Amino acid sequence: MKDVAARAGVSLGTVSNVLNRPEMVSERTRHRVQAAIEALGFVRNESARQLRGGGSRTLAYVVLDAANPFFTDVARGIQDAADAEGLAVYLCNSGEDRHRQAAYLDLLEQQRVEGVLITPIDAGDPRIADLARRGTPVVVVDRGAGPGHCSVTVDDVLGGDLAVTHLLDTGHERIAFIGGPRTLGQVGDRIAGAQRALARAGLSPDALTVLETSRLDVAEGRRAGERLAGLPLARRPTAAFCANDLLALGLLQQMVRLGLRVPEDMAIVGYDDIEFAEAAAVPLTSVSQPRHLLGRTAAELLLNESRGGAEHEHRQVVFDPELVVRTSTRLRPSRPLTPRPTTGTPLLGGGPAQPTPESR
Repeated sequence: MKDVAARAGVSLGTVSNVLNRPEMVSERTRHRVQAAIEALGFVRNESARQLRGGGSRTLAYVVLDAANPFFTDVARGIQDAADAEGLAVYLCNSGEDRHRQAAYLDLLEQQRVEGVLITPIDAGDPRIADLARRGTPVVVVDRGAGPGHCSVTVDDVLGGDLAVTHLLDTGHERIAFIGGPRTLGQVGDRIAGAQRALARAGLSPDALTVLETSRLDVAEGRRAGERLAGLPLARRPTAAFCANDLLALGLLQQMVRLGLRVPEDMAIVGYDDIEFAEAAAVPLTSVSQPRHLLGRTAAELLLNESRGGAEHEHRQVVFDPELVVRTSTRLRPSRPLTPRPTTGTPLLGGGPAQPTPESR
């Protein structure tokens, strides 16, 4: 900075103002300092600046599984909000590993990031509460949180209800749920929604065959397909609701490999409506979440908290999902239609999802 000041013929304080408070410097002087910066190849020492100021101009997003395009789309929404404020975003992949998640939270606190967004393995993890208590704002993404944090999520119970209601409407009474581990809150909520739809239709909980998986990926979907195909024909479900699209795509691949037809032998509904769902060999019916909006809204809440001080009030924003119907399910009109959940949410993908009241 001293070299820049000498080349531009200004004081060290003027160079500092150009870098940090440019509105305080005349346009002519600003241009002279910027020309000196460019000529000398000066790069500011951001680490030193963080030490002086006690913080950084970075946010962090700890994702559950970076291989899942759902989280990539959420991250794009976060990045858009951060770009508007001139902030950088660290992307950290927990890979559904509790120890890795804990290590990232410790590291990010040491780096003094402005705030942390997290899709947690367990929203009740005490490390998350400790981080916020020690002064690092935290927003929980794609999972509800208690009153101690802001959160942005989608109503997954409703999403499970929409998926299974659609399968019931298309004539299926033996339905499989594929997903896991059940300790993930999203998985538990989607099962609860599926069971709610069955109960409303007057069916026994036994009508839902739950095949728990160890992960939410394509390989586990293929393995679930093998397990389904191995069931006796009289007991084999005729439809499957998968906890996400990666599982559904793996299941679809396995059905094709085994010579089973989709949807004639096995109707499939996924969850998330990632880009690959529509591009699959058999376009996939899926429960759609507003992924980009989830990320952008979460980042805006985080920035509001980090800059709002004691006046900030935590908010829990919940969006409604929508069902997007494609070729992987089709009407089997042998059964009367069941009543749809009374939410006012359209079953076919249309306009953007709207938030329900923001505090629950």
